[in-house]
Amino acid sequence: MLIVGLGNPGAAYANTRHNIGFMVIDELYRRHNPQVIKKTAFEGDLFKFSSHYLLKPKTFMNLSGRSISAVKQFYKIDEVVVVHDDLDLPFGAVRFKHGGGHGGHNGLKSTDALISKEYLRIRMGIGKPEHKGEVTSYVLGAFDEAETKHLPSWIAHTADAIEKLFDLEWENVASRYSIKKFTLQ
Repeated sequence: MLIVGLGNPGAAYANTRHNIGFMVIDELYRRHNPQVIKKTAFEGDLFKFSSHYLLKPKTFMNLSGRSISAVKQFYKIDEVVVVHDDLDLPFGAVRFKHGGGHGGHNGLKSTDALISKEYLRIRMGIGKPEHKGEVTSYVLGAFDEAETKHLPSWIAHTADAIEKLFDLEWENVASRYSIKKFTLQ
C-alpha cells in the first residue's frame, strides 16, 4: 500500500491547513520508524515499513501526481491512499471516499490526471473561510489556537484508521473511523 500525505514542502507551510496530509505521514513515520528510500526521481520523501510505503511529495500541491505516479509505477503498487485537507468538510471531520471528483483540490487534480481516480481518499475537514476570495490564504494559513489543541488527537485518529486499512476493507474502516462533525471546546 502507498500512503500519501498531500502538502507543500518547506518550513513556511509546515503548520498550515493545506499540510494536514504531511502531518499524518509524520505521525505514521513516528510510529513505524520506517526505512528512508532516497531516489530523486520520486520528487518526494519516501519511506518503507513492512510492505507499505509512506510518501510526502515535494513537488508542491498542484504537481503531487508526478511524485505519486513515479512511486506507484516503480514499485508496481495497486493500492493507493491519499490523505488531504478538505474545505467542504467542517474542521475535525474525517471521511473516506474511493474514486470520485477532485472538488477543486489541486493535489487531487494532479493525482487523478496521472494515476486515475481509482484510489482511496481520506478527507480531513479544515472548514471554510468566510469569503470565497480568502481560500488561498485560508488553506495556506496556520490552524487557530483551538484547532491546534485538537490536532494531535485528530492526526492520531486518522493514523489509527490508516493502520486498520492494513487488515480491513476500507468500507469497514470508514464505518468505524469517520467523523462527521467535531465540536471545538
